[in-house]
Amino acid sequence: MTNRSTRRTVLLATGTSALLAGCSNYGDSNDSSPSVAAAPSGQELATTSEIPVGGGKIFKEQKVVVTQPTKGEFKAFSAICTHLGCTVGSVSGGTINCPCHGSKYSIENAAVEAGPAPRPLPAEKITVEGNSIRLA
Repeated sequence: MTNRSTRRTVLLATGTSALLAGCSNYGDSNDSSPSVAAAPSGQELATTSEIPVGGGKIFKEQKVVVTQPTKGEFKAFSAICTHLGCTVGSVSGGTINCPCHGSKYSIENAAVEAGPAPRPLPAEKITVEGNSIRLA
């Protein structure tokens, strides 16, 4: 009987130690898991001819939408809807449109034109050099 209880005790202690070791980093602020990174600054998004006047283009990988409200005026905004975090799906009729719940944002200043979005899309910084549009 002594061997059984010793073996059981050893197995229980070993299992508990392994479990605790596996959980020891839970909540550690030095977490090395990958995070979503913003697009690198200076990265070329498009040429000016690719962005239609009165419209725009969505760059899903960079999570940015670039618009051209009037000829030669380029603006950039986050492509993440402020309602529930969906990526906007189109730019048409003077608005940036979210396919998830119908939110619409102005191509001029990203103001909410139709809800349920609670606030405008945040502005993103771009530079236009020649015919190249780059993230700033």
